[in-house]
Amino acid sequence: MVLIVLPVRLTAQQAHSDALDDIVQHVPMASVVVLRACGTEGRAASWGELAMTAGAGYVLAAAATYGLKHVVDERRPDHSDHRAFPSGHATMAFAGAAALRHEYGHLSPWVSIGGYALATLTAADRVRRDRHYVHDVLAGAAIGTAATELTYYINKRFVRARKTEIIVAPQAMSLVVRF
Repeated sequence: MVLIVLPVRLTAQQAHSDALDDIVQHVPMASVVVLRACGTEGRAASWGELAMTAGAGYVLAAAATYGLKHVVDERRPDHSDHRAFPSGHATMAFAGAAALRHEYGHLSPWVSIGGYALATLTAADRVRRDRHYVHDVLAGAAIGTAATELTYYINKRFVRARKTEIIVAPQAMSLVVRF
């Protein structure tokens, strides 16, 4: 009896659970950190620069998305709440995919393709399971990508151009500007 009921019960729970999406949305950004930790040479010169670009893009994307969720009153397709617009899962997945492309896309085009494919599947799954409308995930994708692109642009234009050093240590963070 347990062998018959358990799979049916798990399938019913998965239909309404966001647990897998809650993890998968962060896989592209986690890939950036894991590749760096494993010694793969990325575009960022240091952990501090990586935190300032990829990390700041992630934080900016989250702030914009969750700010909009509280301003825009859009009901989800499944009627569970009024926080549908924009999709936070799509935002985080695309912010991570953009960071993955910036950091490791030069190694192989498959790195970028994999990151954006996973982000697209995350967004499509949110629509498929009636958690979002298509325009919610498109807006989330645009916000995530734009936030990361902005932080990489700022880094390239202002930080690297002025030989700015950012030192991140467990106790403190300092900024040194050399002209």
